[in-house]
Amino acid sequence: MDGFSFETLAIHAGSEPDAMTGAVIPPIYQTSTYKQDGVGGTRGGYEYSRTGNPTRAALEECLAALEGSELDGGTVRAFAFASGMAAEDCLLRVACRPGDHVIIPSDAYGGTYRLFAKVLSDWGIGFTPVHLDDIDAVTAVLAARPTRLVWAESPTNPLLSVPDLRALAGAAHASGALLVTDNTFASPYLQRPLELGADAVVHSTTKYLGGHSDVVGGAVVVRSAGPGADDADQALADGLAFIRNATGAVPGPLDCWLTLRGIKTLAVRMDRHCANAGRVAQMLAAHPAVAEVFYPGLPSHPGHQVAKEQMRDFGGMVSFRVRGGEQQAVDVCGRARVFTLGESLGGVESLIEHPARMTHASVTGSPLEVPADLVRLSVGIENAADLIADLEQALG
Repeated sequence: MDGFSFETLAIHAGSEPDAMTGAVIPPIYQTSTYKQDGVGGTRGGYEYSRTGNPTRAALEECLAALEGSELDGGTVRAFAFASGMAAEDCLLRVACRPGDHVIIPSDAYGGTYRLFAKVLSDWGIGFTPVHLDDIDAVTAVLAARPTRLVWAESPTNPLLSVPDLRALAGAAHASGALLVTDNTFASPYLQRPLELGADAVVHSTTKYLGGHSDVVGGAVVVRSAGPGADDADQALADGLAFIRNATGAVPGPLDCWLTLRGIKTLAVRMDRHCANAGRVAQMLAAHPAVAEVFYPGLPSHPGHQVAKEQMRDFGGMVSFRVRGGEQQAVDVCGRARVFTLGESLGGVESLIEHPARMTHASVTGSPLEVPADLVRLSVGIENAADLIADLEQALG
């Protein structure tokens, strides 16, 4: 579907009408195995659903189109996983070996930090947290020791830093390292890291791609052929296919179908998320009970200009610090009514949480520890005035 816009690809890529019935929505192939026409005589290459499933293939075709729609003639491959963390783990096991070193964001997602600190460290993978929006700091670490991979989030979770992905790619590649970008907060509608030089993109498809808080999933998207790709890209893609099949971290067909359904409305949802988040951030920035607001759409945000250059819009996530300290932050979370107190993000409903005690509890006591007075919002697509009124009453 070369040449089509993002909105069209989101609806049609991977969703050709069923050849037998003409159904406009791909069927859910709820099967574990497939009849073979003689030994080795598979139909379409399908033999067992851990290895391949048509519903999963439809989702992967769509994800590849969305993340790679502006690449110059290159082939992009997407791999769907049972969760975002399963996607991260598989990619790191393919790309790294015991003894390798990785740079991670100084404000990385707590689950990512836990994977490095509690799992991969036992496998011999070392890591260094760095402020990725400080390219000089990144370059200094790259020069100090051999590094296999730079792991970026853009924007970061939960402090919404926006690293310059083109600059990071240049620095990483100059030192022989790969650049991986967690694109969960932005989604491919707002930002496409492969176009900015990243070697791989990771998603928790649970979030904006699924969009309805009813499915858990993950994805990795990589170049595999064509301009800009090389043998290393192909090896990375082949390694992902092999390790995913060998370890079995695959999503079920219903999960894939729900995610593919959610993607069809991604563009219109993201427009509303961004518009609502911008209004919420402006209100919070002027509120006397708020000490600091983290939102790339505010001109005062240190990453505002970078975000303008590499993102379509500024996203639906807003974090802020309250003046009353940790207990006040906890109380604000408890008093919200339209904002639901809960982990996760990216659904149509607005969520509020206290990162230090919830999503980022795993970084407590580490260099990545988040402020105790921080509140994180996933701004949904409800009426913006209702969301603002709810936060105003919660803040008192």
